[in-house]
Amino acid sequence: MSEHIRTQLDGGVLTVVFDRADKKNAITQAMYTALADATEKAKADDAVRVILFRSEGDSFSAGNDIADFISLGQTPGDLVEMGVFRFLKALADLDKPAVAAVRGRAVGIGLTLLLHCDMVVVAEDALLSVPFVNLALAPEAASSLLLGANIGHQRAFELFALGEAIDGRTALAWGLANRAVPADQVEATAADLAAKLAARAPNSIRKTKALMRNAELLWTVMQREAKAFGSQMRSPEAMEAFMAFSQKRAPDFSKLG
Repeated sequence: MSEHIRTQLDGGVLTVVFDRADKKNAITQAMYTALADATEKAKADDAVRVILFRSEGDSFSAGNDIADFISLGQTPGDLVEMGVFRFLKALADLDKPAVAAVRGRAVGIGLTLLLHCDMVVVAEDALLSVPFVNLALAPEAASSLLLGANIGHQRAFELFALGEAIDGRTALAWGLANRAVPADQVEATAADLAAKLAARAPNSIRKTKALMRNAELLWTVMQREAKAFGSQMRSPEAMEAFMAFSQKRAPDFSKLG
């Protein structure tokens, strides 16, 4: 287990905590491996009825750790073999309910993870974004399928292509969340929903979720995304975007095409 991912099982709810507040809960490959372990455990362990994702600090997650990510981009091999895609497959395969408690920023995987959660509580002032194109990348976590299915093609394309954030109230209005509450009520509200789910008939809940999702299709889309993501991650566009990010300037794609 990564030092930055904590888990606790209580009352049938496995709480998974992003605990890297000093880095806005940016996720490293070691954290992805720990998240995969926790999600696989949630599915296999009969004592777990619900998985609840929450965070320490003022952000749910800033997305991928950029330094870790640049290093990954220089590593040969298939992205599907990496810890991140093991976690994504575990999400696709998860047949127990997942709940998320979101405060502050939810960037990239911080938002696309929510598409795999069955109940989402966001702070009214939370800011959610998927700025993949800003980093010259491509969608992941089957978000190319799920985001448009949730909020419509035009809204989803705008979020992907412009990378601009929406607040928690908008996320609720667009169907990305079940509740939008003041920030200091997010965790209690999410914990209450998780407890209610844990008290329901577990096999009925699992079969209901399984009927509402196509795990095989999700994994197929994730693998297709991995190819696009991998080719972009090693592209001149991405190198320019990563360099610009590290230099705190706007990327210049004018000479690339």
